[in-house]
Amino acid sequence: MNGHHHKHHKKEEGNGKYIAGIVLSILVIIAAIGIGVWTITGGFGGPEEKTGQEHASDLEIGTDNGTGTDGSDDAGTGGSDQDRTAADVQAILDDMTLEEKVCQLFMIKPEALTGVETVTQAGQATQNAYNEYPVGGIIYFSKNLISPEQTRTMLANTQEYAKERTGIPVFLSVDEEGGQVARVGHNSAFGVEEIGNMSDVGASGDTQEAYRIGTVIGSYLKDLGFNMDAAPDTDVLTNPQNEVVKYRSFGSDPQLVAEMAEAELKGLNEEGIIGMYKHFPGHGGTTADSHEGYVYVDDTLEELENSAFVPFKDGIANDIRVIMVSHIAAPNVTGDNTPATLSKKLTTDILREDLGFDGMVITDALDMGAITEQYGSANAAVAALNAGADMLLMPLDFQSAYEGVLDAVADGTLTEERIDESVARILEVKLTM
Repeated sequence: MNGHHHKHHKKEEGNGKYIAGIVLSILVIIAAIGIGVWTITGGFGGPEEKTGQEHASDLEIGTDNGTGTDGSDDAGTGGSDQDRTAADVQAILDDMTLEEKVCQLFMIKPEALTGVETVTQAGQATQNAYNEYPVGGIIYFSKNLISPEQTRTMLANTQEYAKERTGIPVFLSVDEEGGQVARVGHNSAFGVEEIGNMSDVGASGDTQEAYRIGTVIGSYLKDLGFNMDAAPDTDVLTNPQNEVVKYRSFGSDPQLVAEMAEAELKGLNEEGIIGMYKHFPGHGGTTADSHEGYVYVDDTLEELENSAFVPFKDGIANDIRVIMVSHIAAPNVTGDNTPATLSKKLTTDILREDLGFDGMVITDALDMGAITEQYGSANAAVAALNAGADMLLMPLDFQSAYEGVLDAVADGTLTEERIDESVARILEVKLTM
């Protein structure tokens, strides 16, 4: 009897071990599947539970060539680049405070960010200032650029602070057209090729030279750490007395200007630099300088469409990403003397709706006389956003402009949805960098 029970107990023990083995195997398989799911999705919650910062970091290496961030194409990913970009932009927006969104609308000088008289380096003061005001862009001038090594370090540090703070890159921009306007090219310490006037390039009719100039400028700017250039100038020189863009414009033939600008921008883009067409609606027909004060063109809408708008229309057809709107008034188009930057008629009705531009609109510098003589920094910033601008360049008083935009949202002069529209356009450009 005891023996029988002993045998039966051993048999049960054997069965128990067998069952335990099966259970253990099943658990191992489940665990393996779980690890696989975790690895694929970045957590059981899936990608949609990532924060905006993580989304942005994922896309910092993204390209604009129709491939995913790992170089794979869209096949089997369940969505196009455009769909994914829209989803990523929305995820980042959802993760941002209103104050962070408003900061993204500004491109300012490093001095306006830090309060330092002349910025030539980026250290703790820059990091502290950027952490408080994570602006969308910083623009540098000749006085900031001393030598290649100094510039590389300053820009690399600034970009690092931006990504640590927001997870997305900051635009690091400069005015580098060649000819008269060359913050780097005019400084012998940088040892780069000095580019001549665009008027001479246009006169030569050689679009290949315009493309080469784009690659030369793009190459040395990228090497220094810039990612944006306020070029090419796409003004059509219709007024021979114009001294502002006389040597900066490719010429008086709208189609030639369009072809030259397209070639130069292609060169810049291929080197990893975002360019922009400027100065909508066209500075080529003016006599005065908007740096000094009020400037206007007499052209009717039809005249602008047949001349000054041609390069912009060509660029829009080629999917350019950024257009700079100037402070030029066009009273025969708008019926008043409002500068284009603050004119809904010119920026939204004509540039966006009639010409079909859905990219990023940046204003010309808001510290120019054409604005400061008539408007305070806060009023100008709010008016530019209401007109349809996305990025506000160099307000005379950044702090006042920033607070003015926040106040305008609080009192309903601007809606947060309107802010979101502009930040989304800015982010769309950044996610292709």
